[in-house]
Amino acid sequence: MLVFVVVQGLDGVLTYLGVHIWGMSIEANPLVSSAVSMAGVGAGLTATKLFAVGLGIVLHLRRIHLIVALLSVFYIAVAILPWAVLFMTLQ
Repeated sequence: MLVFVVVQGLDGVLTYLGVHIWGMSIEANPLVSSAVSMAGVGAGLTATKLFAVGLGIVLHLRRIHLIVALLSVFYIAVAILPWAVLFMTLQ
């Protein structure tokens, strides 16, 4: 669960930085894009990340730990690593 929360926070920070550097078109998740367009970058990202963490907590409390672990790996693969590549290659 701790890894899931850290990954969500890291994705939020990297998304925030990426949007400020390259604009909103860099965000690939339509749910995040919608939230940001409605509430602004800070509030939209905060809301989506808190929602994700909340759902992760529900899974944890229901003892569905494998799904939380798999979601952590998924986010690292499809969010953290792509942001890292963008920051290293496009700066």
